[in-house]
Amino acid sequence: MIKFHPSAQQLEDFVEGTLTPAISLMVSAHCDMCERCQRLVEIETERLAAQMVPTANESLVDKADATLQFGDMLSQITQLPSSQVDELKKDHPPEYRETINKSNLRSEHKGLSTIELDGREFTLPRTLHRYIDKTGNWSSLVGKLWQAPVDLGNQGVANFIFMGSGGSVPEHTHRGTEYTLVIDGEFSDGLSHYDTGDFIFMDGEKTHTPKAEGKEGCLVFSIVDQPLHFTSGLARLLNPFSHLFFR
Repeated sequence: MIKFHPSAQQLEDFVEGTLTPAISLMVSAHCDMCERCQRLVEIETERLAAQMVPTANESLVDKADATLQFGDMLSQITQLPSSQVDELKKDHPPEYRETINKSNLRSEHKGLSTIELDGREFTLPRTLHRYIDKTGNWSSLVGKLWQAPVDLGNQGVANFIFMGSGGSVPEHTHRGTEYTLVIDGEFSDGLSHYDTGDFIFMDGEKTHTPKAEGKEGCLVFSIVDQPLHFTSGLARLLNPFSHLFFR
């Protein structure tokens, strides 16, 4: 069961297009996996769309401005699950339905939907499909950890991280922020227990030790804006090289 979600403000900002691209990507991928947040995004999208639909009494300038805003909204629609798009089409005029249809059609044909590690395939949220061919090779880290970098273009770099059963990331805090989405499996970190679909935020106020305790291990998608800072034992010797980890 998904217990950790983006905040209400993050979901609202997501629909309005005011989140940073990296955080918007994480929120969108979470929504692919979470019916609760799908519904909240749907409600907020409908509210925003209702404000943008021009009336017969609006001036041409107002209509042009609404068209531009609607274009921004469509960039978010292409990230939404098809069930949400179907609902959106019901409440909009034919010309808007056609535009939404075309946008969704483009988002439906992104190619592959899985990544592979050691013969095991993991199905990704639809938002992440377009990054499969931008994912680098897996490399083994300390313990039972594997990492594959993901090129996000001008948004930076993310990582798929796989923790094998019993594998853990050494105790650390963050110089910046870390957003993590659990793609498959579950893990604990001394603060909470996280399951598939959970959306996790960490910053310098928290210290944790992620560890996969399930038999199947755990795959996560993570974006950090600064290297980790290891805080315990011999792991502290890694700090001069921490920019090589999960960055």
